[in-house]
Amino acid sequence: MRLILTLFLLIASPLRAEVDITPVESAGGLEAWLVEERSIPFVAIDLIFEGGATLDPDDSLGATALMAALLNEGAADMDAQGFAIRAEELAARFSFDAGRDTVTVSAQFLTETAPEAIALLNTALTQPRFDVDAVERVRAQMVASLRRDALDPNTIASRAFAEAAYPGHPYARPSEGTPESVAALTRDALLRAHEGAIARDRVHIGVAGDVDAETLGPLLDTLFEGVPDTGAPLPPRAEFAAEPGVTRVPFEGPQSVVAFGHAGIARDDPDFLTAFVVNEIVGGGRFGTRLMRELREKRGLTYGVGSFLASGFLGESYQGRLSASNADVGQVVDLIRAEWDKLASDGVTAEELDRIKTYLTGAYPLRFDGNGAIAGIMASMQFQEFGIDYVNTRNGLIDAVTLDQANAVAQRLYQPDALRFVIVGQPEGLN
Repeated sequence: MRLILTLFLLIASPLRAEVDITPVESAGGLEAWLVEERSIPFVAIDLIFEGGATLDPDDSLGATALMAALLNEGAADMDAQGFAIRAEELAARFSFDAGRDTVTVSAQFLTETAPEAIALLNTALTQPRFDVDAVERVRAQMVASLRRDALDPNTIASRAFAEAAYPGHPYARPSEGTPESVAALTRDALLRAHEGAIARDRVHIGVAGDVDAETLGPLLDTLFEGVPDTGAPLPPRAEFAAEPGVTRVPFEGPQSVVAFGHAGIARDDPDFLTAFVVNEIVGGGRFGTRLMRELREKRGLTYGVGSFLASGFLGESYQGRLSASNADVGQVVDLIRAEWDKLASDGVTAEELDRIKTYLTGAYPLRFDGNGAIAGIMASMQFQEFGIDYVNTRNGLIDAVTLDQANAVAQRLYQPDALRFVIVGQPEGLN
């Protein structure tokens, strides 16, 4: 989700002035995108490793997530407390996370302590300890969270939709595993997850702050000293396979969660940006979209509804989410199908297109509000295969979308006869 949100913000947030991005290649062959900002004496580095939870074997679900959560819990000759004390001495902050497609690493540190901070981060990446006490503590936290998720109708709906969409593929599995699978993970499973996920051949690097290209190159080589050249093989692409229709998942409560969608559009498709613009008109998650107008403003059937291009690294879909009273679910499903029919046949209007282009090209780029955010965006741009000049050409690309192009993509993207609904609750009025 983090990367999908970052992708949205990259597209939705224009720039008032050009961002000067410098490509950097270290002597050791590592490539990074750098935005120099010398006004504050600190540096931010973000790393995105391709693979994530999709690399977990079926008998070790959650291994990558637990492994990533343990990377700041001790390394080399430092236990968890010793590692935390050393990071505090350097005024350095590290965070590690794993998702379905990625393992992400974020680091922020002072310019004057950059060599020491980079050396410390290198030990976390190359010599994690996985001490028993740390493993059991973090494992317990994960299991408790997973047990809560098992009772959350939104999580249940998302997982059931994924199972219908990608049967037999890692995308059908919960990224963090299950309470049972995480409870059964061994230290050997964590070591295998670390070896498979952290590798030079699958990393994207974004840097922002008080550093120049000449200085950055050697820092990167130090950071990746001892990191393997290659990791575990990536799974094959995931083809969307959900049949049209409705899946009901019983759940006690006055409301139902409705997840819906069908096949999507790949990030590298020439029509992707136009599809994004059209989706912003339809269900971009704010007041004024078609779905909000039809379901909330006119009829009061839901508090909020949104749709999104779920463009994963290995596969893509087009999805939406909402909650509604059990008694209203049948009407909600009928209205969504009717709206998809209208979009496929009539497209969007010139007024809708002009309004959304004004919004998308005029909103202030809140995500570009500091070195940490910028470093993350630089890494995410590479992961999502944006060109290095994207942030500076994006407004022109949005402005260039014509009504004919938007409606041709609407006809292609919206497939009313292919919609799959997953409804968690006690829905009424369904045909």
